[in-house]
Amino acid sequence: MSFEKVKQYFDGVGLSDRIKILDESSATVQEAAQALNCEPEHIAKTMSFLVDSNPLLIVMAGDAKVDNKKFKGEFHKRARMIPREQVEDYIGHQPGGVCPFALKDGVKVYLDVSLQRFETIYPAAGDAHSAVQLSLDELTQYANPDHWVDVCNGWSDDPELL
Repeated sequence: MSFEKVKQYFDGVGLSDRIKILDESSATVQEAAQALNCEPEHIAKTMSFLVDSNPLLIVMAGDAKVDNKKFKGEFHKRARMIPREQVEDYIGHQPGGVCPFALKDGVKVYLDVSLQRFETIYPAAGDAHSAVQLSLDELTQYANPDHWVDVCNGWSDDPELL
């Protein structure tokens, strides 16, 4: 059902032709990169968190990891992921297909600066066998983010920044 909601969303903005339905699983960054024949860092992984019982999503590059200190600096709370079995209830998508589109009301979306290195990225499209090819500008427009954040590490090409 999540995939259908995402497809309807992209039908409405004229970009449903960008959705890729995959034979292989795209539930993990590595699986998605293999299925899409791209580098893992071009996968826009979407992580689900709770802050004061409010769900939020952080979309980050596939090679990035949430830095707890940066997360706390941005959100003033420790990073606490939504338990796997509760993700769909809070977000509207099951793990492996979580994306920043067609969400339940009240879910805030944040885009991490780790994505800004790329012209093209691939977030999930609502299930574990789909993705959508977007430019960074399109992701920014259609994910409706609250704002850009810098809450990840492990992705910089500059070793001094890691």
